[in-house]
Amino acid sequence: MKLVTFCTRDDPAERVGVLKDSGVMLLPGVRDMNQLIVEGLPDVVHDGVDIPLDQVTLLSPIPRPMQDVLCLGLNYADHRKESRSFNAEDFKLEKDLPVYFSKRVSYSQGTGAPIPAHSDVTKELDYECELAVIIGRDALNVTEEEAGQYVFGYTVLNDVTARDLQHAHKQWHFGKSLEGFAPMGPCIVTAEEIAFPPALELTCTVNGELRQHSNTELLIHTIPEIISQLSHGFTLKAGSIIATGTPSGVGMGRGEFLQPGDVVTCAIEGIGALTNTVE
Repeated sequence: MKLVTFCTRDDPAERVGVLKDSGVMLLPGVRDMNQLIVEGLPDVVHDGVDIPLDQVTLLSPIPRPMQDVLCLGLNYADHRKESRSFNAEDFKLEKDLPVYFSKRVSYSQGTGAPIPAHSDVTKELDYECELAVIIGRDALNVTEEEAGQYVFGYTVLNDVTARDLQHAHKQWHFGKSLEGFAPMGPCIVTAEEIAFPPALELTCTVNGELRQHSNTELLIHTIPEIISQLSHGFTLKAGSIIATGTPSGVGMGRGEFLQPGDVVTCAIEGIGALTNTVE
């Protein structure tokens, strides 16, 4: 099932529905996606009203995450290599352990919405196409074998980054957390639709040029490992979003940063494409 948050051409109110080929089926009685994740799908799903796609604007599936997004850094071998070539000191790993950081998100925009350039504070705006995992129920002391039972679904996240802020401040939170730096979409694909752990093709283009191309089966630290490890340190609450890392091909590795007018499309097999223009 593909779940979306959307508004219509005639009504800006946010609604939750099921994305179908013919349109969006409204889920009545669902306040927002956070409520749906925590409480589950309504008992009767098929009584919703179908709204034609040409009358719908897709928003981020989770416009207002309940917590900061949990992120993995340097979780593809090729991205580790390009990162170290850009700045060996900042991307040095003392041990082969996951690199965790958080990303503040007050509002996540959806496909078709702009990425703010923030030209007054950064000159090194970068993209990172990532598979995001949404936790469906509170997870504490979960084993790797149990991890799949706690996944609600998956979406595409562009972990937009101000590289100069990231390096200047010697930490990642600020440079990852500017307004508009967490576009997501176009939908959440529920867990039963994708074999666990996911092995999905991932691509990113900038102005139509292929920049990133990999597969989530190449994650160094796997989704079962991530969920299990984090849940042994704290409770992963229902609605938590985990961005699992990005492969090589980011602007930092190429020495080519985003500029106003650039169009970035992050796509993951079975989920869809997230397209945003820098403004």
